[in-house]
Amino acid sequence: MDYEVLFQPDGKKVRVRPLTNVLDASRRAGVRIPTRCGGKAGCLMCKVIIPEGQRESCLPPEDKERRKLGSALLEQGYRLSCQTKITGGLQVSIPEDPLKAAIRKQLEAARNRDADDFI
Repeated sequence: MDYEVLFQPDGKKVRVRPLTNVLDASRRAGVRIPTRCGGKAGCLMCKVIIPEGQRESCLPPEDKERRKLGSALLEQGYRLSCQTKITGGLQVSIPEDPLKAAIRKQLEAARNRDADDFI
């Protein structure tokens, strides 16, 4: 039995076999999740958010992932996509890259300032 995985904010879906990790599922869906360590939980770049109510559709984090993320991030729903194994239909949110988010905020602020000049 395959499971459907929905990646947000892209809205892309893919069907995967049980125990496929989220990183592999994202690659099959054509969704980019950055990583440097090749899926060994070493770089922490592949963080995703599993919304509450969806978390039972994954295996619980193992010790390696718990140590890397810490309890605060785990409680917020963050998981390492390379370590998160799918056990049911799942929705995954990919956080915006921090650098891109900072640039986007600066551009929005500049646009708002420009708009204020015309008032």
